[in-house]
Amino acid sequence: MELGLNGKTALVTGASRGIGLAIAETLAAEGVRVVGAARTVTPELEKVAAATVSADLSTREGAERIVAEAISTVGGIDLLVNNVGGGDADRMALGGFLDIPVEQWESVFNLNLFSAVWTTRAALPDLIGRRGAIVNVSSVNKYLPAAGPVGYSEAKAGLTAFSKRLSEELAPQGVRVNTVSPGVIGSSLWRDEERFGGKVAAAYGIAHSDFLEAIPGQFGIASGRIGEPEEVADLVAFLLSDRAGNIHGADHVIDGGTLKAA
Repeated sequence: MELGLNGKTALVTGASRGIGLAIAETLAAEGVRVVGAARTVTPELEKVAAATVSADLSTREGAERIVAEAISTVGGIDLLVNNVGGGDADRMALGGFLDIPVEQWESVFNLNLFSAVWTTRAALPDLIGRRGAIVNVSSVNKYLPAAGPVGYSEAKAGLTAFSKRLSEELAPQGVRVNTVSPGVIGSSLWRDEERFGGKVAAAYGIAHSDFLEAIPGQFGIASGRIGEPEEVADLVAFLLSDRAGNIHGADHVIDGGTLKAA
């Protein structure tokens, strides 16, 4: 299927690994000049990106700087993927509402919601001029708030609402905004024992390998397996493409059938 992306430019945040890296790789394979932004730039990202920017996207300064550098480097932004999210496992407390410090709410919202607000605000003049497209990467956790760390599900719910607001305002100006909401995806977030998946396994007192094996059953994943970053990337690429030209303001769930509501 010809997506009509060849020759376009894209800014992808959180692009150094996992879903973000898969998105950068997929878009580059379609002929897109990708600017990959992340706190730590990896060799894998440098291999596929036209340019990379290292920045702390949980700060307004970092978010605004990556847009300025992207425009300067590739001449403008046709496509924006606000993918950065999650948080540092070693700094994220697990527990109930009263167990979690206020600072965690602030850091989680800055990374998972406000990074997209700041980046989009800076990029919008260019996107409007180019009649571009935005995809915001949310999470099915917004529908399952108790299943994630305190603050994360709430921030992702806000990101989805933000996407819908933007779509209503920008569709008449030729800019499409959509959301992708993955379930459990086999990125390093879950598969790396030193990151969030390992921390959750430790909290339950089980081996990390046993925890990964149990996820499909515990989460009720109908397909019987967790998803892969490349599957999310393919969906994002389609939504950014001309093939999705009349898809506006939609939330696209890719979770292997985790959510049971029709």
